[in-house]
Amino acid sequence: MSPNRPITAGVLCALGAGLLWGLVFVAPLMLWDYPPAMLAFGRYTAFGLIALPLAWRDRTRLLALERKDWLAALELGLIGNILYYLCLAAAIQRADAPLPTLIIGTLPLVIAITSNIHEASLPWRRLLPALTVIACGIALVNHHELQRLQSGRGIDYLLGAILACGALVCWTWYPIRNARWLKRRPQIASSTWASAQGLATLPPALLGLLLYGAFAQQTGFDFPLGPRPTHFVALMLAIGLFASWLGTLLWNRASQMLPTALSGQLIVFETLAAFAYAFLWRGEAPAVGALTGIALLVAGVWLGVRAARA
Repeated sequence: MSPNRPITAGVLCALGAGLLWGLVFVAPLMLWDYPPAMLAFGRYTAFGLIALPLAWRDRTRLLALERKDWLAALELGLIGNILYYLCLAAAIQRADAPLPTLIIGTLPLVIAITSNIHEASLPWRRLLPALTVIACGIALVNHHELQRLQSGRGIDYLLGAILACGALVCWTWYPIRNARWLKRRPQIASSTWASAQGLATLPPALLGLLLYGAFAQQTGFDFPLGPRPTHFVALMLAIGLFASWLGTLLWNRASQMLPTALSGQLIVFETLAAFAYAFLWRGEAPAVGALTGIALLVAGVWLGVRAARA
C-alpha cells in the first residue's frame, strides 16, 4: 500500500466528520426556545440510545474493552461531549452563532500547536507555513463576523465569549486525548470506540436530563419535550446519529491514520461547515473577504497534508 493512502483516507474521514459536526452550530438557532441544558443532554441521550442497538451488533469487541477503556470513554464523553456542547449551545444562544464560531474557529491552530508541543509529530519548519496560511484564512473569514459583533449586546456577548472559550478548552483537549488513546490502543476499531463513547455518555446525559427536569417548572420550560416536541426529538436524533455517532466514528479513523498535529489542523473542516450552515440559515452569501479566507483555509490544509506526507 502507498504510504500516502492512509493520509488521503484520514483527510477524507476528517472532512466527513467536520461536515457532520458543523450541524451542531445551527441546532441552537433552530431550537432557540430550548435551554442549552436540554440541547446538550438531549443530544447525548439520543447519542447513547442510538449507540445501544449498534453496540449489540458489536458486543464481542465491546466486551473485550478493559475497565481503563470505559473510564477513558466516560472521561471523553463528559468533557468532550456534554460539557463542550453545554458551553457551545449556551454561547450561541447568548451571543448568536458568529461570536462562538469565531472563537471555536481558532481550534485548528490551538490543537495543532498544542499537540505538536507535546508530541513533536511534525517538524515545526514544515508545520508553520500551513499554520500561518490557516491563521490568515481564519482572520479573513472572521472579519465579516467581527463587524457584526460591533453592535454587540453587552453582557450577553461577554457571557457568550466566556462560554465559547470554555467550549474551546474542552474541544482542544478532546481530540488530543482521543487520538493518544487510540494510538495507545490500536486494536480498538473506530466504530467500537464510537459506540463505547455513546454508551459511556448515556448515563450522565440521562441523569442531567432528569436533574434539569426537577427544576424545569421553575424556569417555565415545558419538560420533557418542550414547546415543539416533534422538532426537538427529530433534531436530537439527527445530530445524535450523524454528528455524534457517525462524526465520532469518522474522526476516530482520522485520528488513527494521521499525526495529531495534522488532524488538529483538519478541525478547520468543522469551522468551514459551521460558517456555511450559519450563512445558509441566515439566508446570506459570504462576503468576498470571507470567500478569500475560505480559500486560504483550504490551502493551509493542503500545505499541512504535504508536510505530513513529506
